[in-house]
Amino acid sequence: MNQLSLIDHAVPLGNLETYTYWANKIPMLSEQEEKDLALRWYEQGDLEAARRLTLSHLRFVVRVARNYLGYGLALGDLIQEGNIGLMKAIKRFNPHVGVRLVSFAVHWIKAEMHEFILKNWRIVKVATTKAQRKLFFNLRSMKKRLGWFSKEEVEGVAQDLGVSTKDVLEMESRLNAHDAAFDGYATDGDDDSGAMQFAPVHYLEDHTMDPSCLLEQSSSAEVGNQNLYSAMQDLDARSRDILARRWLAEDKATLHELAAEYNVSAERIRQLEKNAMKKLKEAMAEAA
Repeated sequence: MNQLSLIDHAVPLGNLETYTYWANKIPMLSEQEEKDLALRWYEQGDLEAARRLTLSHLRFVVRVARNYLGYGLALGDLIQEGNIGLMKAIKRFNPHVGVRLVSFAVHWIKAEMHEFILKNWRIVKVATTKAQRKLFFNLRSMKKRLGWFSKEEVEGVAQDLGVSTKDVLEMESRLNAHDAAFDGYATDGDDDSGAMQFAPVHYLEDHTMDPSCLLEQSSSAEVGNQNLYSAMQDLDARSRDILARRWLAEDKATLHELAAEYNVSAERIRQLEKNAMKKLKEAMAEAA
C-alpha cells in the first residue's frame, strides 16, 4: 500500500485540525504525475486518478479558505464548499490545454466559496447582480479608513471596478447595515422596550387582507349603498334623474344635453345638480 493510500485510510472525521494536518501530509504531485493522472481521468474516466488529483489539492483548498475567515463563517464550511469547487474543476479539466490543475481549479474553488458566503453572510442576500457581487468582495479591501467613503473614494472605487457610483454607495450601505429581528429584542423581560416598539413587525404589517378589515369594509360599503339609495328616493324625479345621468350612468350626460331636454339653461341644470348633491350629503350624514 502506497503513502497516499495509508494517509487516506488514516484520516478521522469530525476534527478540522486533524483534517488540515493530514491534508498537508498528502504528497504533492509533480507536473508529470499530475498530467498522467489527468489524462487517465479525461480520456478513460479513471475514478482512482480523479481521487488522487482531488486529495493532492486539498491543502490548496484549505489555504484559499483561510483567506475568507474575515466574513465570520466557519472554516470547515468554507473548506467543504471549496472541495466541491475543486471536484467540479477536475471534472472539467482538460490536460491538453497545457496549464496546471491548480491554476484552473482556483477559479472554481473561489466561486463556490463566494456563493456560500453570499448566501450565509446575512439573512437577506446582499449581492445578486454581477456588479454587486464584484463590489461585495472588493469593497472591504479597498477601504483605506473606517467610516463612510468620501465622494472621491466612491468615484475611485467605481472607476477601478467598472461599476456606477450608485452601485458603490448602495453596496457600502448594505455592508454597514445589520440584520434586525422581525419581532425585536426584549431586554430584561420588558416587552415594551424600545427595540420591541420599533421592530419591523410594527411597520411592515399589512392589514389590507385581514379578514376582519375586509368584512368591515364590505359592510361599510353595503350600508353606504343602502343609504345612498334611500337618499336618492327622497329627491324629486328631475333632481334624481340629473344626478343619475351625471354621476351614475356609464355614458354620462353633459349640462347642455340635459338643459336641452328639460328646456332650461345649462346654469339651471348646474344649480339643480348642486342642490341635489347638498341634500344627498345631508341625508347620508344623518343616516350615518
